[in-house]
Amino acid sequence: MLRVEARARLGAFALDVVLETPAGRCLALAGPSGAGKTSVLRIVAGLLDPRHGRVSCGDEVWLDTAAGIDVPPERRRCGYVFQEYALFPHLRAWQNVAYPLHDLPRRERRRRALELLDRFGVAHLADARPRTLSGGERQRVSVARALARRPAALLLDEPLSALDARTRASAGRELAAVLRDSGVPALLVTHDFTEAALLGDRVGVIDGGRVVQVGTVAELAAAPASTFVADFTGAVVLTGIARPGPDGLTHVALDGGGDVASTEPGDGPVAVSVHPWEIVLTPADTPRSGSAQNHIPVEVTSITAVGNRIRVGLAAPQPLTAEITDASARQLALEPGARAVATWKATATRLLSR
Repeated sequence: MLRVEARARLGAFALDVVLETPAGRCLALAGPSGAGKTSVLRIVAGLLDPRHGRVSCGDEVWLDTAAGIDVPPERRRCGYVFQEYALFPHLRAWQNVAYPLHDLPRRERRRRALELLDRFGVAHLADARPRTLSGGERQRVSVARALARRPAALLLDEPLSALDARTRASAGRELAAVLRDSGVPALLVTHDFTEAALLGDRVGVIDGGRVVQVGTVAELAAAPASTFVADFTGAVVLTGIARPGPDGLTHVALDGGGDVASTEPGDGPVAVSVHPWEIVLTPADTPRSGSAQNHIPVEVTSITAVGNRIRVGLAAPQPLTAEITDASARQLALEPGARAVATWKATATRLLSR
């Protein structure tokens, strides 16, 4: 188990976090730039000293400010994958992986490095220089180097951010498999919730130096603890005033116009959260049908392919986003300026107090 408790004043910024992740599991710490994500990694690695804190991994205590314990970075058994991978340009791939193994004979260092490179499918690139490798190949070499010393914990700083869009998905799947097979606790930081969802067994959302919610992706999506979490996880967030209705539903008069219903209780100012994939689009002149309670007239503003889905930006009194299949987009003949109706169920409408 990797456990981190830290409080630090970083200029005008206050960091106050408590995190833990067991062996063989990855906790992805996700949040916007400046939220304190990388500072947490640096505290674990011993590169940043908090005012108060404790870092332990298994039976090892790497930091305990109350007991006066502060193990130097080079003695903390953690592998660190840097954002830009930080490979030595003058060394070959195998030499980069072997670099932390300076206490072993050269032949043993090379054998160990080749084993790791083979594990990640890049043994044939052992003699290549980093500048000749693709982004995905550099990532694999960097992860191999981080695991070379058989670390007690693995730290990853924005591991997919240096990759192009085409490489990111496949490299992400490979990295997720590596993290599962590593057998050590992993702590990963990213500004991208999709990346966190792909790589983390659990996700912690951090904002302003504090972890505001930790859970599985499904838990965060189904029950966000705040408007910030709902928005960050990709939900559509609207605002309005809630009032209990005579039909047993809560009705929300949206700011700017429109009305939606929810099965959740609420009264007064609320934020309304609905996921884009729960919104159905129909042509503007289609008669209402089905059990969905919520119908908002919209205008299409943008159409973007996201994997095998189509993300549709919608203008309404408050902006909306829907995610539909490519087949649905073609059937609806969607294009910017088209009129439609956004429809979703009351059961998909989550309410958060403001």
